[in-house]
Amino acid sequence: MDVKQLFRILKKEAECPLCLETVKNPKTLPCLHSFCLECLDKLANFARKQLQTTIKCPVCQTSFPIPDTDTFANLPSSFHLNRLVDVLVLEDGTVQAQKCDICGENKPAKGYCFVCQSFMCASCFQSHERFKATRGHRNVLIDNLQPQDVEELMHRPDMCSQEYHEDQALEFYCQDCKVLICLKCSIVSHNRHLVFDTQKAAQEQKLQMADAVAKVKAEILEYENKIKKQTELKDKNVADIMNAEKKMIDTLDEWMRDLRQHKKKMKEKFREIYEAEQKQHETQLENLELITTQLKSCVERGQGILERNISTEILQTNPAILRRSDELLRAIKPDVYKSPNFNYLFDKKFVLLDEVLVSKTDPSMCLTEDHDGEVGKESIFVFVTRDSDGLQCYQQNDQIKVDILTPEGDQLEAELKDSKDGKYTVTYTPQRVGQHSIEIRLNGHPLTGSPFVMRVQHRYQLAFQFGSRGEGLQDLNLISDIAVSHKSGKIAVADVGNKSILMFSSSGECQWESSSCVAPISVAFTDCSNLLTIFLGVMYKLQLFNEKGQSIKCMKGKCLRKPKHLSVARDGRLIITEELDDKIKVLSPDGNKILLSFTSPDCAKYPERTVYHENKLFVSYPEAHCIKVFDKAGVFLHDVGCEGSNDGQFCYPVGIGIDKYNQLIVCDVNNQRLQLFTISGKFLSKLQGKALNICNPQLLAINNNNILCVANSSRGFISVFH
Repeated sequence: MDVKQLFRILKKEAECPLCLETVKNPKTLPCLHSFCLECLDKLANFARKQLQTTIKCPVCQTSFPIPDTDTFANLPSSFHLNRLVDVLVLEDGTVQAQKCDICGENKPAKGYCFVCQSFMCASCFQSHERFKATRGHRNVLIDNLQPQDVEELMHRPDMCSQEYHEDQALEFYCQDCKVLICLKCSIVSHNRHLVFDTQKAAQEQKLQMADAVAKVKAEILEYENKIKKQTELKDKNVADIMNAEKKMIDTLDEWMRDLRQHKKKMKEKFREIYEAEQKQHETQLENLELITTQLKSCVERGQGILERNISTEILQTNPAILRRSDELLRAIKPDVYKSPNFNYLFDKKFVLLDEVLVSKTDPSMCLTEDHDGEVGKESIFVFVTRDSDGLQCYQQNDQIKVDILTPEGDQLEAELKDSKDGKYTVTYTPQRVGQHSIEIRLNGHPLTGSPFVMRVQHRYQLAFQFGSRGEGLQDLNLISDIAVSHKSGKIAVADVGNKSILMFSSSGECQWESSSCVAPISVAFTDCSNLLTIFLGVMYKLQLFNEKGQSIKCMKGKCLRKPKHLSVARDGRLIITEELDDKIKVLSPDGNKILLSFTSPDCAKYPERTVYHENKLFVSYPEAHCIKVFDKAGVFLHDVGCEGSNDGQFCYPVGIGIDKYNQLIVCDVNNQRLQLFTISGKFLSKLQGKALNICNPQLLAINNNNILCVANSSRGFISVFH
C-alpha cells in the first residue's frame, strides 16, 4: 500500500457522517460515534425547532437529551480523530496546521524527528541533521513520508493542552481526577493526588475494556444468532405462506376441476333428459297425427258417398263405413303427453369450507405423553401445543384432528377435550390388543413423530388357586391337560396319574370325578359345553361327556396312532397332535375321518399343543423352542419366537391359547413365565414371578370370558387368572 492510498483510507475514517467532510473539532456521543461539533449543534437546533428535547445518533439511532446550553461542546473529544486530522493536514498542501516545535517562530513544519517526536521547520530540520547529538536521529521530510511513517505518526504521544505545558507529553494518569496529565501538571495541579504512569493505568483499564468488549462481542454473537434465527423464521414464514397459498390454489383448482366435471355431467344429464322428452313428445305427436289422419280419411270417404247420394253405393258401403267409424270411435284415445316439471336445485346457503389459519402454534414443537392403552378399559393420553420456542401456548382457532386406527385399519372412536391452556386430552377405549396408530394433525400438519404407535394389551391378574396333590378323592397327581368351558366357565382336568377326569366349577369347587382303568390324555370342551376326552389303551378312544359327567357316546379313535393333545375348532373339527409321527391331524367332528394331515417343514420334534384361530393353526414345538403358524391348508407361514431368555424368546414352550382380545399366550416352561404376543407374533408383555406364582407353567386353557387357567403338570394345583 502506497502513502496516497493510506491517506485515502485515513480520510474516509476521519469523515463526519453528517457533513461527509473531514471532521472538525470532533466530539463523541455516548454511543461512541463521533461528529463535528458544529454538525451536532445544527442537529440540536433543528430538533429544538421541532419542539423536541432529544436527538438521535444519525448512525445507530440512539436517543440523547439536548444539553441546556444547546451545544455539545462538553462532550469528550476523540484523540484518535484529532491525530487523524493532524496527519491528514500533512497531506493537504493548502493547509499548514503543523508548526515547528523547535524554534518557536511559528514557521510551518517541513520535517519530523521520530526520536525527538517533534515537527521542524526547514532550517531547524537542516540544523537537526548537522548537530552531532541529533545527527543519528530518524528524520523524515513530510513530503517523503512513507506508509510506516504515517502509521508511527498516528501513535505519537499526546501533548498537554494546559498553558505553558504544550511541550509536555501526557505521561501520567490522575486516578482521583480521572484525567491524563503531564509531568508539570502532576507537580502543580495534582501534587497530592494518586498518579500512575499512563502505560500502567492503561494496562489496568485495558483489561476492563477487553472484558467489556468480550461481553459485547458475546452479545453481538447472540444477536447475530437471533438475526439468523429471525431470518430463518422469516424465510420459513414466507415458505409456509407460499405453501399454504399453493395448497389453497391446488385445492381450489381441484374443486374447480370437479365443478367443471360436475357441470359437464349435469349438461350431459340435461341433454339426456331433453332427448328423452323430445322423443316422448314426437312419438305422441306421431300417434295423434296418425289417428287424426285415419279419422279424416273415414270422414272424407263417408262424406263423398253422401254427396254423390247414389243408392246402390250407399247400400254397398254403409256396413263398411259404420264398422270403420265404430272401430275408430271405440279405439282408446291417447292422452296428451305432459312432461314432468324440471327444476335445478342449488343450496344457496352453501359455504366454502376452506379457511386461512394464522397461529403461533408450531406442530414440530408439540409433544405427546405416553399413549399406551389396555384393551377394554378407558384410556387417555395428553398432548401439549407449543410455539416455535417450545413454550406451551394456546390458540383458540387451532384445528385439531385425532385419528386412532386399529391394527386392521378401522377407525377407533375418540373424544378430544380442550383444556383451553394448550393441553388436549384424548379419551378412547381400545377393543383389541395390538399396535394401533395415532395420527394427530394440527392445522393440517402432523405433529412431530405422527403417526404415533399405541401398544394395546390385556393384563391378567391372579384370582385364586385350587387343587391339592395326592392320590385320594378329588386329589390331583399328574395333570395331563386342562380345559375351560366357554359357556359355564367350568374347568375340566385330565389326571393321568390318578386315571381320572375331574370337573371343577368356575370358583374351583370339585363337582364330579370320573375314574377308569385307563388314563385320560387330553380334554377339550365343544361349543355345546360337552367334554371330549382321549383315553389311553390298546386302541385309543374318544369319549364325550356332558357337564354333569354322564357319558354321551364313545368313538373309536381308529385315526389315532399316538395322540398327544386334542383341541376342538369352532366348526367342530378335531385337531390332534401325534407324538409317533410328529404329525398334526385335522379330523371330522366324529373323529372317524382324516380331513388334513401335515408335518412341520423342518420336521421339528414334536408338536405339543394346538389352537385354531382365524383360519390359522398355532402349534407349540417345545424342542424347537418356538410356536409354528400354519394356514388352514397346513401350509407353514412363520415362526413365533426362538430359543433364548429375552422377551419374545422361549425355552421349552408347551401350553398355548388365544384370548378374546387376540393375544397369543404361551407357557414358556423353563423360563418360568407366560408370554403374550399379537396374532402376528409381536411380543406384548409377560407374566412371571409373584404375579404368576407358578413354577414352570406348562398347561394352559382360556375361554371367551378371558378366564385363564394355568398349571404345572406335577404340582397338583391350578391357578386361575382374570
